[in-house]
Amino acid sequence: MARIPATLLVNASRSFAWRALAAFVIAGTCTLALGAQSPWRGEWPRTDFAKRTVSLAEIDSGGPPKDGIPAIDRPRFISAAEAGRWLDPREPVIVFERRGEARAYPLQILMFHEIVNDVVGGAPVAVTFCPLCNASIVFDRRVGGAVLDFGTTGKLRKSDLVMYDRQTESWWQQFTGEGIVGRYAGAILRQMPATIASFAEFRAAYPSGRVLSRETGFMRPYGKNPYRGYDRIGDRPFLFNDPVDPRLPAMERVLGVARNGKVRIYPLGALASAPVINDEVGGEPVVVFSRKGMLSVLDAEMIRESREIPAAAAYSRRVRDRVLYFEHRDQRIVDRETNSEWDFFGRAVAGPLKGERLQQADSGVHFAFAWLAFNPQSEVYAAPAQASR
Repeated sequence: MARIPATLLVNASRSFAWRALAAFVIAGTCTLALGAQSPWRGEWPRTDFAKRTVSLAEIDSGGPPKDGIPAIDRPRFISAAEAGRWLDPREPVIVFERRGEARAYPLQILMFHEIVNDVVGGAPVAVTFCPLCNASIVFDRRVGGAVLDFGTTGKLRKSDLVMYDRQTESWWQQFTGEGIVGRYAGAILRQMPATIASFAEFRAAYPSGRVLSRETGFMRPYGKNPYRGYDRIGDRPFLFNDPVDPRLPAMERVLGVARNGKVRIYPLGALASAPVINDEVGGEPVVVFSRKGMLSVLDAEMIRESREIPAAAAYSRRVRDRVLYFEHRDQRIVDRETNSEWDFFGRAVAGPLKGERLQQADSGVHFAFAWLAFNPQSEVYAAPAQASR
């Protein structure tokens, strides 16, 4: 492991960029030679750089080398009761369910690995998290009949994680799931419905659900945040070279919804007083649910000491042949038409529609700068006088 000069470690306390890189080095996740960079073709002899959909000038070295942030390839899972011994009930987890299998992937683990190659309900998936963009996205790993598995390149584009597949060493943009360099340039990974929620929310909804174990095969300070204060900075995000869209603060968290060619984002700050929002995007009736009390993983050095932020998810309001209107009553979400009760994950848990499930409509919760960089045509939701009735 490269030795970091003491002067740089002092500067690390004053600068997010160096603090994050120093944390990775100290954790053993990378070997960094400051001021030196090997040619990419030398580091990536199997990558076909002649095939690409973006300019290589848009891609930056984020510091760690190839696989310096190691993906988890053999994930182990434990019960929610076991995970509760070390996971704060308010901590965020990526919740993914398929064919009766429900799993939670704590962000306190993902921030040190960024990718989990897994199989859930028979489907090979990549569970991904880019801390710099606050982007949590699950992808189907099947492309054209091949099953890919993914690692980290150590590169960034628009401050977002650039992944690679180990089969062809093509590079993929995590935020969009698009192959951008190599054999798979132009291919698109299919995004799978997933939700960011508190561990307590997951545990209540899926009492038999399984949680990613800290026994990953790597020694990392899980529970600590190497990006301390990142979601509070007032200047430009790390290695983001585009102009910041002036419509929202760069680090405002937003929920993105795309329907029929229209895109709308819901700033989480606007959801604080509106736990239910009935809306329409691209002609599709949608509803946004939000919950208070989840922790940020990018605030305090110890995640359990971080400030609370909302969790949010969006769903289609269509159920069979009817459109529902949702309300927040007595700390419950109910639909006006049947008075059925719904949980945060869009499931009817009581009433005439018990057992029904809403189709997820959102593309996840991300930082505004990243969402708008990749989706500049987005509309920004403006709360009316009465956002929820």
